[in-house]
Amino acid sequence: MPFAVGLMSGTSLDGIDAALIESDGRAEVRAVAFISRPYDSRFRARLRALLGARAAEPDLAGEIAAVERELTERHAVAVETLLATAGLAAGDIAVAGFHGQTLLHAPEVRRTWQIGDGALLARRLGVPVVNDFRSADVAAGGQGAPFAPLFHQALIASALPDDGERPVAVLNLGGVGNVTWIGPDGQPPVAFDTGPGNALLDDWCAAQAGLACDLDGALALAGTIDEAALDRLLDNPFFARPAPKSLDRDAFDPAPVAGLSTSNGAATLTEFTAASVAAALPHLPSPPRRWLVTGGGRKNAALMRALRAWLDAPVESLEAVGWDGDALEAQAFAYLALRSRAGLPLSLPTTTGVPRPTSGGRLHLP
Repeated sequence: MPFAVGLMSGTSLDGIDAALIESDGRAEVRAVAFISRPYDSRFRARLRALLGARAAEPDLAGEIAAVERELTERHAVAVETLLATAGLAAGDIAVAGFHGQTLLHAPEVRRTWQIGDGALLARRLGVPVVNDFRSADVAAGGQGAPFAPLFHQALIASALPDDGERPVAVLNLGGVGNVTWIGPDGQPPVAFDTGPGNALLDDWCAAQAGLACDLDGALALAGTIDEAALDRLLDNPFFARPAPKSLDRDAFDPAPVAGLSTSNGAATLTEFTAASVAAALPHLPSPPRRWLVTGGGRKNAALMRALRAWLDAPVESLEAVGWDGDALEAQAFAYLALRSRAGLPLSLPTTTGVPRPTSGGRLHLP
């Protein structure tokens, strides 16, 4: 099977995840190596300043170009480090999947925008690069997210081959939360964004305490949930909207927690994330027998405790079935890059709402 590299810089803005897999882009996947390179606070702040509608402002064009180049160079260094760790050379790699950094996601107007110079990365590494994974889906009328469900399905088929162990939900809690429902063999996965992941909580911790995140859920565990603020946060039409559906990182207004203490605000925002996952249950084909959590949220003890209180099923980290929850999103884009090169679908009507199974991605040769 060919080797592929996957690169992910997520909505949490914490850094670059780089993963190496062997895969046929279909049912066979083997994890090989993984590294994560955190962003320094300066670069993270530059990225944060470009998110959302402001990204379209003409006076930001020069800064976006400069950040895109630096982002691409940082990804190149991450790949070089990953290959050195694995004892491989660029010539051993069939393709690199380069997600880039999302600045704006607005599928309702058929727009999604990820920066990252695929052509530059291909030249820099001497490896074919696939980027711009989401645009074809959005242009066809899909939500353009979530984009890892077909990879989730391949992993669960190998990790939990007995149909009696399903349905299973894979819950990714990065900046935004998303769920993939995986039923017995033959049923397509169902996926959609659930609501906030860590983004609101991370922003709160940064503004109130100068912290990158609520490490281990310590702030939330020390606080008290403000029920009135929680009710206001949950009073959002997104939660009743049928799936498929997706979100921008900054889709929710954190105003209801303004004025709360640092710990009470953290407790309330943590509960909001868990409650929003529970609000996804009516949109799934059937209740999951088990929830497997990936992304940074699985390391937050307060959030995992809240999820167990809201969901009527076991809630475990993805490591319970032998996979690395830190590496999963990067691994997914390695897998999707292989599928893109083979002309296979990257998204389905049941995962993004696209009218038909759709391939995508843009190939850049060295």
